[in-house]
Amino acid sequence: QVQLVESGGGLVQPGGSLRLSCGIPRGIGSINFMGWYRQAPGKQREVVATITSGGATNYRDSVKGRFTISRDNAKNTVNLEMNSLKPEDTAVYYCNVLAFRGTNGQNYWGQGTQVTVTS
Repeated sequence: QVQLVESGGGLVQPGGSLRLSCGIPRGIGSINFMGWYRQAPGKQREVVATITSGGATNYRDSVKGRFTISRDNAKNTVNLEMNSLKPEDTAVYYCNVLAFRGTNGQNYWGQGTQVTVTS
């Protein structure tokens, strides 16, 4: 079972910054769509930011202007730069990739990385 590997979570004070990175194994197919999701305790998993293979990005309203999603083709990673962090950003963050082999699409997930924003 192919799994993505996330890194970069941690504990930060409000107003601080963190950078999450997700390593994508080579050979999983043609990547169509990548995203970062998060799940806070007692809440459903929600999409945070997405980026298409063409580079189009989309963000949930609460993170617009603070978070930036990007892809590093050389390192084969998808990253999430998070600035001006707020306590409500506290959650486990998951990386997601949709890749195709021919017409067969497969969703891949990481194991999650904890982000805690507290004073």
